[in-house]
Amino acid sequence: MRWFALALVVLNVGVWQLGGSVKVGVPPAPAAYGSLPRVASLKVQVEPASSAQSLSGELACVRIGWIESLEAARALAENRLFVQASDLSVEKVDRPLPSLHWVIIPPQPPGAALEQFQDMQGQGIDSYLVTGGENKNAISLGLFESRNAAISVLEEKKHQNLNAILANFPRNQISYALSFEVSSEFVEEQIQAVEEDYGVNFDFIEIKACEGVATPEKNP
Repeated sequence: MRWFALALVVLNVGVWQLGGSVKVGVPPAPAAYGSLPRVASLKVQVEPASSAQSLSGELACVRIGWIESLEAARALAENRLFVQASDLSVEKVDRPLPSLHWVIIPPQPPGAALEQFQDMQGQGIDSYLVTGGENKNAISLGLFESRNAAISVLEEKKHQNLNAILANFPRNQISYALSFEVSSEFVEEQIQAVEEDYGVNFDFIEIKACEGVATPEKNP
């Protein structure tokens, strides 16, 4: 019996000491997550024209974009939300995108280019023969958005005794924008409704007083 009582005492002391040495787990602070502001809060531009002292009571000319396809732009233009808008049009823009980094073997005479290309294909080297443009008869070894990735491949190809160089690959993208006029009183409401219905924030929103639209002068 005494041994049993002694064992209980020892056990209680051990639990007390353990409780003093173990820290209570505290959940770590949540990581700070940032959310991008709405495009409307960043890229709405009210141009400081003379009539922009206050757009109240005037027509505002609005331009929103980008829209990926002509079909999507036309469908958006036919949206019931534009019932209060006028002079609605779809604008097609060929806009430049950042150039890609292009690893190529420079252009050479057609026969030599074809022979080298076929030899590389036989070795299993991923490549294709450029058949048009200013780099016609060059051999492409890869297009990269990252310059570091392109340089890495360039060094690899040089170690394979290939006369590779790094070139720019310019590119454009066809995009669409909507232009329309709406009473300045409804501009914010109009844009918000269109964004919500379209399901995405636009890349840009431009708002300015319509040129050639003047407020009626009051007769004395």
